[in-house]
Amino acid sequence: MSESNRRAYAGYRIEKAEETYEAALILFENAKWNSTVNRLYYACFYAISALLAISKIEAKSHSGAKTQFFLYFIKTNKISSVYGKLYADLFDWRQKGDYGDFYDFEKRSIEPLLQPTKELIQIVNEIVKQLD
Repeated sequence: MSESNRRAYAGYRIEKAEETYEAALILFENAKWNSTVNRLYYACFYAISALLAISKIEAKSHSGAKTQFFLYFIKTNKISSVYGKLYADLFDWRQKGDYGDFYDFEKRSIEPLLQPTKELIQIVNEIVKQLD
């Protein structure tokens, strides 16, 4: 990927992260708990995809993105492990909510995820801007 394409892709993914986070808030306000978790996960995934792209780190799957994020940003303390745990939890919970039969989240388990997800997107956006 060319440098200009990498920057454009990262910018696009950050925009998608912010838009998807806003969708999660709408779903949350309408008590759509499993869909909220899905959108929170994807908001983080899009932001992390931007971070990996701008850092020239390749990931070919969701699991790969998670692995690379942990390896290059969490284990190196560039991003707090609090956000690593958030992303790992959302990764697992999205799987349960999307594919687990008879698995439903509740407001009390999702509400504490809203602000940290927003913070992770903001942190990643700042790093992307610095690396751009």
